[in-house]
Amino acid sequence: MPDRVAAVRAFSRFYTELIGVLQAGLHETPYSLTECRVIFELGRYGQMEVGEVRRLLDLDAGYLSRILNRLESDGLVRRERSAVDARRQTVVLTDDGRSTCAMLEERADSQVRDLLAGLAEEDQERLVSAMTLIRGLLQKSSKGAAYVLRPPRAGDLGWVVHRHGVLYSREYGWGPGFEAEVARVAAAYLDHDSARKAGWIAEVDGKRVGCVFCVPRDPETAQLRLLLVEPSARGMGIGRRLVEECLRFAADAGYRRIMLWTRDDLVSARRIYKEAGFTLSEQHEGEESGHELTEEIWTRDL
Repeated sequence: MPDRVAAVRAFSRFYTELIGVLQAGLHETPYSLTECRVIFELGRYGQMEVGEVRRLLDLDAGYLSRILNRLESDGLVRRERSAVDARRQTVVLTDDGRSTCAMLEERADSQVRDLLAGLAEEDQERLVSAMTLIRGLLQKSSKGAAYVLRPPRAGDLGWVVHRHGVLYSREYGWGPGFEAEVARVAAAYLDHDSARKAGWIAEVDGKRVGCVFCVPRDPETAQLRLLLVEPSARGMGIGRRLVEECLRFAADAGYRRIMLWTRDDLVSARRIYKEAGFTLSEQHEGEESGHELTEEIWTRDL
């Protein structure tokens, strides 16, 4: 083991020196590696809650605050109160910030192109394969890939309908009728008062892996709708986090209770609802694409 530890540390020292992260400024800029990572993630995800940035990069709250203060002073980011929760703060790149992000991306790409150019084609493939292997092994042994939650934006509702149709057909045999119902629910989301609704899209490495929506059922009751987590992202706690966000929003928006509709064969989802404090209040026999099942209503006071 000591020899392996020494070998890993030696590689780490070699690679950090090779890509220049020990310099005062990364890619000939006045910004450190961590500051550049913040800029990069904002460029990739768009507007984010400050807490999401902190969790994604595993940064101390005070350290991130100092970084954002500097970037804001330089005109690269803008902070404002969340439209969903006034107690939370969001951060987004300004026009100058997006230009800086594009410049950092191009310089990083150029550095890697120069690195690869010194290798034969076969060696380039070996290098990329080795890097992929290293990343895969270390991700399996760590806490897992980081994820972020963000509000829905253009193209997301179409993805929600598509993935519900694909996954529920594959996993439960539900047909086009179910997909059509999801499409109606997604379209109706747009018609609700913006102060009384909210939605979240979960992403891992910039790819959508989950969703949930909170809409009004009546003036005092919220409804949780369209909870979904991709198979590749299950086990990361994303489903529980999405439900928690729904509950928090519903309480802050002034609802007195929240309800949801589900089916008895959705075992994992029902477990999440139970752990979140929902209780089963109604059951009805139903059918979907020729499959007999039990429709359920779960509720919880806020």
